[in-house]
Amino acid sequence: MKKHFLKYTFLGLVLLATPKIEAQNKADELSIYRATPTKTHDLVHTKLEVSFDYGKRYLYGKEWITLKPHFYESDSLKLDAKGMEFKEISIFEGKKNIPLQYKYDNEELSIALNRKYKNTEKYTIFINYTAKPEELKSKAGESIVDSKGLYFVNPDGKADKPTQIWTQGETEASSCWFPTIDKPNQKTTSEIAMTVDAKYTTLSNGKLASQKVNKDGTRTDVWKMEQPNAPYLFMMAVGDFKIYKDSYNGKEVSYYLEPKYAPYAKQIFGKTPDMINFYSKMLGVEYPWAKYSQIVVTDFFGGAMENTSATVHGGYVQKTARELLDNNEESTVAHELFHQWFGDLATAESWSNLTMNESFATFGEVLWHGHDAGQDAEDRSRYEKLQNYLRSQKNGNSEILARFHYKKADDMFDNISYSKGSIILYALKNQMGDEAFFKSLNQYLTTNAYKSGEPHQLRLAMEEVTGKDWLPYFNQWYFNAGSPILDVTYKYDNGKIIITVNQSQDSAVQTFTLPLKVDFYTNGTKIRKDILINKREQSFTFNLPSKPDFIDLDPDKILVGEINVDKKTAADYLFQYKNASSYYNRIEAIKFASKDRSQESQLILLEGLKDQQEDLRVLSIKAIDLNEKQTKDLVLKTLLDIAKNDKKTIARANAIIKLASTGDLSYKSLMEESTKEQSYNVIAAGITGLTKYTPTEADKALASLDDDTKKHVTPLMKRFSSQK
Repeated sequence: MKKHFLKYTFLGLVLLATPKIEAQNKADELSIYRATPTKTHDLVHTKLEVSFDYGKRYLYGKEWITLKPHFYESDSLKLDAKGMEFKEISIFEGKKNIPLQYKYDNEELSIALNRKYKNTEKYTIFINYTAKPEELKSKAGESIVDSKGLYFVNPDGKADKPTQIWTQGETEASSCWFPTIDKPNQKTTSEIAMTVDAKYTTLSNGKLASQKVNKDGTRTDVWKMEQPNAPYLFMMAVGDFKIYKDSYNGKEVSYYLEPKYAPYAKQIFGKTPDMINFYSKMLGVEYPWAKYSQIVVTDFFGGAMENTSATVHGGYVQKTARELLDNNEESTVAHELFHQWFGDLATAESWSNLTMNESFATFGEVLWHGHDAGQDAEDRSRYEKLQNYLRSQKNGNSEILARFHYKKADDMFDNISYSKGSIILYALKNQMGDEAFFKSLNQYLTTNAYKSGEPHQLRLAMEEVTGKDWLPYFNQWYFNAGSPILDVTYKYDNGKIIITVNQSQDSAVQTFTLPLKVDFYTNGTKIRKDILINKREQSFTFNLPSKPDFIDLDPDKILVGEINVDKKTAADYLFQYKNASSYYNRIEAIKFASKDRSQESQLILLEGLKDQQEDLRVLSIKAIDLNEKQTKDLVLKTLLDIAKNDKKTIARANAIIKLASTGDLSYKSLMEESTKEQSYNVIAAGITGLTKYTPTEADKALASLDDDTKKHVTPLMKRFSSQK
C-alpha cells in the first residue's frame, strides 16, 4: 500500500504531517474494533429491473426489496446506496403504494417506514433510481484496487477493446449499483432483469428464466437466484461473449469468452466438471447452485471473483492454444470454484473472518492439485503457499489470521488470509485425520448453509465430530499472531540421539505448542517418533541402534513456520534428496546446492535435472556448473534431452539457454530449430540462444515472426537474457 502524508494549509503554507502524527493516525484506526455488522433488518428478496446508458455510464434501476426486522420491531430502515439519484421510494401496503420519507448522504439511504414492523412481518420497498458509478470517488486498496461496483468498458466503441459492462461487488461495492444492506452476513434471493442491446449476451446469478425481444432493438433477460446469497456476490455482465456449454450431474456448466478465444474454452476451463465432482464428494455436499458459469471480462482488476454460480475472471485467464502450451490458470479456476461452498454457501460473517472464505479457497487449490496430479503436486502447491506466507513475516512476526482491528477491509486480503490460513487448515487436517477433518467440514457447511460463519463455528463443528477440544489450536493459529522459527541441533552419543529445539522467533511472538513427528534414517530403515514442542528451549532423547544417516524433523511438512538445522552439509542434503524425497526436501536440497559448489551439490543438481516437477528441473538447470569437468558430460546429454523432449516448455526453454551459454557451435542448429516451434517460451529461448552465436541471425529470426508471436516472445527474451 502506498503511504501518503496528510497536508494542512495554513496562511498559505503547506505543512506535511510528521511520521509521529501519521503513526498515531494509523494507531487510532487500528484501535477500532471491527464488529460483525448488527442485523437490524434481514434481506429476504431483491428484484431488479435495470437498463444502461452507455454515453453517461449510468444504470437506470427499479428495485423491489423485501425485508423484515431481524428481532426488534422497527419503523425505520437504512440501506447502503452509493452515488445514486432517487426518483421514487415507496412501500407496498396491501394494494396501496405509499410514498416514504427519506434522507440521503450519498452513501447511506435512511428511510422512515409507514409504521412499525414486527420480525414476523415482511415488507417490500420500491425504489426508482439512477446509479452513477463513474461519478463516484473510488475507495481503492492494494488488493481490490477499485470500488465503483459497476464498470463500463469501451462504452463508446472507439477503443481497440470490446464493449462490455460488468460488476465487482467485493467488499461492499454492490451498493454502487443497487440499494441494499451491503454486508457479508446478509443473504437474499434475487431476480435481475437486464435490458440490453439485443446483440449482446448477458450473465448473472442463478438461471436464465426468460428472454424477451423488445421492439426497440433491445432484449430483456431475466435471471433468477432461488437460493439466498450475500449482496457482494451479486453480479452482472453484458457483452459480446461466446458460450461453451458443458455439464455436471445434469447442471449447466458454461464458459463465456470473447469470440477470439471461444475455440479454446474447453482447454481453458475443461477440468471444471471434474473439479465440481471432486469437491462435492470430498465435502459430502453436492454443488449447491442451479448452474456454474465462468466469464472472462476485459479490464478486470481483481484477478477473479467468485460470484455465486457465476465467477468473473480477468483477461489473463483467456489464452489461445499456443499460450496454453506455456501455462494455464488452473489454480485460479479451482480457487474460485471452491468458494462456491466456502464463501458463497457459507459466507464469512464479517471481513475480520475472511479466513472462512479465502483460506479455504486457497486450501481447495492445494487439494485439487493433489487429486489431479498426485501427492507431489499437492505438496508443491502447499510449499508455494508456505513461501508466500514466510515472505509476509519478519522474525516470526505477522498479522493475526482472524483479526478484528484493521485500517480497511481490503487489508484483510493478504498472504495471511490466503496462504497462511490455507496451510493452517492443512496442518489441522494432518493432526485430525482426513476422515474426521472432512466430516467436520461437512458439519460446518450443512449447519451454516445459506448463512454466515466464523472460525468458532468451524471449531465447534470439529469438536462435535471428534469429541476433542480444539480451542487451543484455534487460539494459537486463528486468534494469535506470528509463527515459530525452530533452531535445531542433533547430537548422537552412546546410543542416544539428542534433539535440541529452540523457538527463536521474536520474543514478542507467542511460544507455540507443536505436535510434530521426526524420522530417523538408520541402517537402511526409517524409524518415526512423535515429539511435542511447547517450550522456548527443550531437548528430546531417543535410543537408536546406531548413529542416524539422516534426521527429518516434521517429515509431513505441516509446520507453519521455519526449521533451521545446525551444521547441515551438502552430503546431508544429497541423502535428503534421494531418500527423504518429499517435494519440500527436494526443493530445499536444490536451493542449497544452487549456492554451493561442492561435488555433492553438483550431484544433487544432476538428480534435480530428472525431477518430476518442472520447477525443480528449471532450478537445477539454472544452477548446475558446466565448468565442473566431472559432471559436464553427464549434464550436457541430459540438458539436450530436456531441450528437445521435455513436456514442460519452461524446462525446454531454460535448457536451451543453458546449452547456448556453452558457446558450443554444435548447439547452434538447436537454437535455429527452436525458433520454429509453437511454444513462445521455446521460440524466445531459441532466439536468445542464437544471439550467443550470430546476433544478426537472431535479429532476422525475431523480425520474421508474425506480430502476435513477436508480442509474446519479446518480453520473454528480455527475461531469458537477464538470467545468469
